[in-house]
Amino acid sequence: MTPDLFAAAPDPAVRAADLRALLHHHAHRYYVLDAPEIPDAEYDRLFQELQSIEREHPELLTPDSPTQRVGGKVLDGLMPVRHVVPMLSIQTETDTTSGGAEAFDARVRRELGLTATESLVEYAAELKFDGLAINLRYVSGVLVQAATRGDGETGEDVTQNIRTIGQIPLRLQGDAPEILEVRGEVYMRRDDFERLNERQREKGEKTYINPRNTAAGAVRQLDPAVTAQRPLSFFAYGLGAVRGWTLPATHSGLLDALAAFGLPVCEDRCVALGAEGLVAFHKQIEVRRDALPFDIDGVVYKVNSLALQRELGFKTREPRWAVAHKYPAQEQ
Repeated sequence: MTPDLFAAAPDPAVRAADLRALLHHHAHRYYVLDAPEIPDAEYDRLFQELQSIEREHPELLTPDSPTQRVGGKVLDGLMPVRHVVPMLSIQTETDTTSGGAEAFDARVRRELGLTATESLVEYAAELKFDGLAINLRYVSGVLVQAATRGDGETGEDVTQNIRTIGQIPLRLQGDAPEILEVRGEVYMRRDDFERLNERQREKGEKTYINPRNTAAGAVRQLDPAVTAQRPLSFFAYGLGAVRGWTLPATHSGLLDALAAFGLPVCEDRCVALGAEGLVAFHKQIEVRRDALPFDIDGVVYKVNSLALQRELGFKTREPRWAVAHKYPAQEQ
C-alpha cells in the first residue's frame, strides 16, 4: 500500500500525553523494578521527542512531565513547610539482643489487655534505613511537594531536589487518591557511594564521609542540578495526610498498595507473629546486614493492624504501636 503523503500529523497534545505515559512506565521499570524493557538509547529518543514537542508547544508542558525532573532554578534558601500530619519519631529499643523484641511484644500485649493464653499479635517487620526522612505530597496522583522531616511539625521544601530522583514517580500509577502523602527515606546505596567517591578522587576533590550524610546534604542543596549528580534512592514506608482513599486494613497491605502506585517499597520485610517472629526477623537481618546494598542501623516493628494501631495510640510524641530495634554500631 502506498503511504498517504497528505495524512495529518499526530496531534501534539495526544502525542505528548502518550510520550509522558510511556516514559513514566519505562522509568518505573528501570528505576524501581530494575527490569528495563527498552535500551537506554530508545528511552533517550522518546525523551528528546517529548522535549521537542514541549519546546514547540510550551502550553503542553505539565508538572509531571519527565522532562521536568531537572531544570529548576537555584534557590536562595529552603522554604519552611508545615506538615499536615506531624512526622513523629518512633521509640528506639537500645537492647540489641532478642530481649528488645520480647519487651516490645510484652508491652503491646499489656496495653491491649491480652492474656498469655490469647492469640499472638501480628506485626509488620521491616528495615530501619539510614538516610533522610521525606514527605511526598501527591494531589490527584501528581507530585506537588516534597519536604524534610525537620522538627516533625515543620520541615523544608525540597521539591526541586526530590524530583531529580528517578525512583520517585512524578505521577502515581493507577487510580490515585485525591490527596496522598507518602513518608519514606532518601538514601544512597553503598556501591553508588563508592562510585561517587571514586569520581571525586579522579577529579582531585574531597571525598564524602558516609552515605547517610551525603544523601542528606544532596537533598538540602539549593541547586537541583547538583542534587541530580548525586545517585540517590528512595523507599516508601508510611503515610501522612490522605483524602479520597479507603486505607487497607494492615500496614503490610498499605505497603503493597504503595508499591502498586509505582512507589519503591523495600522487599526485605515480613509479617511476624508474636515475639518469636520478631526475634527471628531481627536475627535474620543481622546475619544479612553486611550483604545489604545499603546501610541500616536496625529494624522496625509495627503492629500490623491499623485498627489496633489506632487503639494503642500515642505516648507523648511517639506511637505505642511501633519501635525501632537497634543493632550494635558497626566500625566505619
